[in-house]
Amino acid sequence: MTQPANPPDLSPTATLIAPFCGLRPAPGRAAEVAAPPYDVLSSAEARERASGRPWSFLHISKPEIDLPPETDPYTPAVYAMAASNLSKMLTAGVLIQDDAPSYYIYRLTMGAHRQTGLVATASVADYDSNRIRKHELTRPEKEDDRVRQIEALNAQTGPVLLAYPASSTVDELIAHAAQGDPVADVTAEDGIRHEIWIVRDAVTITAITRAFEAMAALYIADGHHRSAAASRVAAARRQFGFTKPSDYFLTVIFPHHEMKILDYNRVVTDLNGLEKSALMIRLDEAFTVEPSASRVQPGRAGEFGMYVAAQWYRLTIKPELIPADPVAQLDVSLLSDHLLGPILNITDLRRDKRIDFVGGIRGLAELEKRVDSGEMAAAFALYPTSMTQLMAVADNNQIMPPKSTWFEPKLADGLVSHVLNSAATGF
Repeated sequence: MTQPANPPDLSPTATLIAPFCGLRPAPGRAAEVAAPPYDVLSSAEARERASGRPWSFLHISKPEIDLPPETDPYTPAVYAMAASNLSKMLTAGVLIQDDAPSYYIYRLTMGAHRQTGLVATASVADYDSNRIRKHELTRPEKEDDRVRQIEALNAQTGPVLLAYPASSTVDELIAHAAQGDPVADVTAEDGIRHEIWIVRDAVTITAITRAFEAMAALYIADGHHRSAAASRVAAARRQFGFTKPSDYFLTVIFPHHEMKILDYNRVVTDLNGLEKSALMIRLDEAFTVEPSASRVQPGRAGEFGMYVAAQWYRLTIKPELIPADPVAQLDVSLLSDHLLGPILNITDLRRDKRIDFVGGIRGLAELEKRVDSGEMAAAFALYPTSMTQLMAVADNNQIMPPKSTWFEPKLADGLVSHVLNSAATGF
């Protein structure tokens, strides 16, 4: 099999972002390949989604679906299956690699919402130095999984979702590049449309690279484990003399003002031994409480919906309790610090089995369903964290509480991937 081409060294010094030779579906094959992100489906759901779809990227991103159902998804056989499936797609010509470093434009359309960003590789060095800024902690076992996946494939297939601060120059360059027919145009099962354009023009590539180089920082929105894994792979490969392109990692970068964060709501199994009447008394310490005849979708920061015993309430945090600290003033923090912790004794959101989290894409009806079924005792609807808040936390080198953001629409896997040094393992 022909080895994929490696991008040449682009400049004497590393840049924040760089073009690359993308691995992508061959013309007319994008709909067969595109798949949901690897981390939004269980193995069983992925197996069902990929049934009858031999070229679905799920065979690469969730390769345990091609092994017996009882297979441990972290066993070496799973990563070997991913590599085998990628090789098959290359041999069959379902995936092809561009022969010149390029940027790619990625447009997502969900109903009336549309966001257009840049597919690029971002500098591991800038990630390590925090120019590409973080806001979440990572778990070693999840990092390990992504490291093994990257090494097995010799490629990064799950893009990290980044945001760039508002830049009219970049916005205009991206808008100009997203002209004409896209090379991929897929409407997924959830109705979200994914479009890809290729930027091959050298003048435009240089202008985009320079415009990003002028930025002080980029911000990780989603993909902390993927970026941390890329950093680990790059460090390991440098020991053996491999640098570019493993010193860069796959990203899709959107303007922060176009990105859409939905609410990330909470449900709890019990009221910590309190009767509802006692709970309402305790709530008065930090909130104004109003019963509501309809579902409460918070309309501003500091406002919460609570559903308990078939009744909705609007909770509003008392203004004097909102601190200046970027993390402490988040609604997810205010709910934890003034209700979940002191009243319900839920202090460890990562490990406490008494709490669960419901992405806002499921709507308030899902909260009612889980309480009315008796599975949960109460539900709390939150106002979404804003991108401005996320960036302020990252700029302050702080960490958000778990489950603070739910981004929609989601990127698809398989539309553009990043091949690493072919000399390291090869395909």
